Amino acid sequence: MNIKTENERKIIYVDNNATTSVAPEVFEAMVPFFKSEYFNPSSVYNEALFAHNSVEKSREKIAHLLGDVDPSEITFTSCATESNNMAIFGAIRANSNVNRSQSSQPHIITTAVEHPAVIQVCREAERYGAKVTFLSVNKNGELDITEFVRALNVDTLMVSIMHANNETGVIFPIEELSRITKETNPNIIFHTDATQTVGKLKIDLNSRSGNFRYVDLLSFSGHKLHAPKGVGSLFIRKGTAIRPILIGGHQERGKRAGTENVAGIVALAKAMELSLESGSENGSGSAGASGGPAYKELLYLKNLRDTLESSIISKVPFLEVNGAKAKRLPNTTNLSCHYIEGEGILYQLNSYGICASSGSACTSGSLDPSHVLKAMKIPFTAVHGSIRFSLSRYNTMEEINYISKVFPEIVRNLRRLSPYWNQEKDCPREGAPAV
Repeated sequence: MNIKTENERKIIYVDNNATTSVAPEVFEAMVPFFKSEYFNPSSVYNEALFAHNSVEKSREKIAHLLGDVDPSEITFTSCATESNNMAIFGAIRANSNVNRSQSSQPHIITTAVEHPAVIQVCREAERYGAKVTFLSVNKNGELDITEFVRALNVDTLMVSIMHANNETGVIFPIEELSRITKETNPNIIFHTDATQTVGKLKIDLNSRSGNFRYVDLLSFSGHKLHAPKGVGSLFIRKGTAIRPILIGGHQERGKRAGTENVAGIVALAKAMELSLESGSENGSGSAGASGGPAYKELLYLKNLRDTLESSIISKVPFLEVNGAKAKRLPNTTNLSCHYIEGEGILYQLNSYGICASSGSACTSGSLDPSHVLKAMKIPFTAVHGSIRFSLSRYNTMEEINYISKVFPEIVRNLRRLSPYWNQEKDCPREGAPAV
């Protein structure tokens, strides 16, 4: 069983949408930059040249893996949150004087289920005069394309829609949405937060033939794909007007001030290479311009996820698989148990050494129900009982079988304490709120 030992506590880690362990190959690639190659890549002496060249080679590698884009279109940041801030605020600042109509308000289109790193940035933009449309989703977590088309107007400055949801794994049709945007008005900037999908789904930013050829800005972070925390990137397509939000240095071609995290940048490139090296989604070809993830890994993760879901569903009545009818990431399942609290489930899982989440990593400390599940109109009886399991290549079927054994027992024990549950009949009591 691939279980880590930490102070003699056995751990099964299934919270990979929150963060991932650093791959051994990635760690090894970083080590020289903490020891012998610690120099500032902007310094002019010979000893710093290797650090400088390593940053640029990493930039070239990432550009290649995203569809052979120009390396100058890759800007390194500290994380996806910074990249999202840079994308949205940077676009507003660079285009604040553009006369779109009689209105002076820049218009942004996003969704009600974005990560807080986009939703809260958009809320802040509203306080500075922007108008924001938050698109709704259906009960499967999917967008209504018609609602999206109707939201586009002459004042729309940018669209910011995630590639896949971090809580449910539901995938949004970015290729179609970006195409519609550019056909409506080629001057509208299209941004996608691809934090959960780089290394998992095909992303080809090639301007002529790629599936993301209409995307202007794309954010992602290293710690979601087995690189360390503290490094991310923002793809900025040539010709996209954007102003820096970190000022005070010439680094990153003037787009982002601050000494580059050389070890992190090298790690990010290596992690992407490991995730994509096995070829495209159809199982053939090289990564390169296809931008395809390792096909065998996707099948492996989907098999683990589907086995976990089917086992739990067969043993636990009154359970929702949120987003089950939508196209989802192969590594993610979000389960809602009616009539119990997700926090209770998490505490019980923790006692068994199982590390999971009740939703977004940035909001899991809150007792408020997930904004994503609320937007999906998950029933009141289940919205508080949500648990997310998110898997990685390092999880095993042995671990899945263990979770499948423990989870139903946890639910049964918690339902014994619920005033709405009939333990003898294993169903809601008469008079309990309707599902």
